[in-house]
Amino acid sequence: MSVTGINEVRPYLTFTLDGELFAVDVAKVREVLDYTVITKVPRTPEYMRGVINLRGSVVPVIDLRLKFGMSRTENGIDTCVIVLEIEVEGETLVLGALADSVQEVFELEPEQVDPAPRFGTRFNTEFLKGMGKRDEKFIMILDIDKVFTSDEIIAVKDNRTENVESNAVLAD
Repeated sequence: MSVTGINEVRPYLTFTLDGELFAVDVAKVREVLDYTVITKVPRTPEYMRGVINLRGSVVPVIDLRLKFGMSRTENGIDTCVIVLEIEVEGETLVLGALADSVQEVFELEPEQVDPAPRFGTRFNTEFLKGMGKRDEKFIMILDIDKVFTSDEIIAVKDNRTENVESNAVLAD
């Protein structure tokens, strides 16, 4: 059974969250960083851990574990920030996503990907492109553009803008 939108061999970056394996299309990944100091931004949702300075740019950092209803990501030896480019309403937003560890980049054939399971109307799995299979393990393939609602992305963008403006005022 084929998955809509997955009709060719694609490379994916795999990473772990709370012991589960996730993947994102490498075309969405800008870079992977070692864990760094994250500056907390007041009055933001719990899953928004704060911002980092990436070569002079303010980049919001999201805790995907919290976003997915898991426990908070703790800083460990393999903890990293995956810098992603997300498309929202025709605009590209750069944000960091905390991961417990990054595994590898590998390609999946379309026939190695099954549709995401449907759990009825109570659970939204729209953010999953599908379930990859490799070595008897399932890999949840994220549609990273659908992980956040447009309202959540607008809040992230607004907080990033406010932080840039407050930094500019402090610099004056």
